[in-house]
Amino acid sequence: MHEIIWPEDYLPGTTDNFASNEVIVAGLDADQVWAHLDNTADWPVYYSNASDIRFHDGSGPRLSQGARFHFSTFGFPIEAEVTEYQPPAAGKPGRVAWHGWAEGDASKRLDVHHAWLVENLPGHRVRILTQESQIGAPAQELARTTPNPMINGHQAWLDGLVSYSRQHGR
Repeated sequence: MHEIIWPEDYLPGTTDNFASNEVIVAGLDADQVWAHLDNTADWPVYYSNASDIRFHDGSGPRLSQGARFHFSTFGFPIEAEVTEYQPPAAGKPGRVAWHGWAEGDASKRLDVHHAWLVENLPGHRVRILTQESQIGAPAQELARTTPNPMINGHQAWLDGLVSYSRQHGR
């Protein structure tokens, strides 16, 4: 199985908070899942913690390398830029990652690297991995909270993505 590719500044274990969520499910393939992860217009339909999504250059709703977009999540207005974008292909997983940030003074500034990996596995199974590494005072607060809201929130995103992909195919 493949791994997330991390920028050095966001290497898990060196940041203020880290969340990792993964599911492996039968009966879906990477293309089916990718179609709804890649389309940000679908996010609020299957994940209630994503809203107010808009692209700065009028592109979208599909993600692409270098795309700049805004969305609200976990009570934060996030600016984001896609730093990795590779749709799934024969023998290769789908990969998408963005650098996201919330502006503000030191008590509100948040920087994240949020990455997704979607890959086909033998037996008509798909693996979906999402990981996020965070830097800043809000990340430190999230890390001290039990249960970690990022773990629960990202699990809801995964569960919603799987359910939506089953219902809507491509």
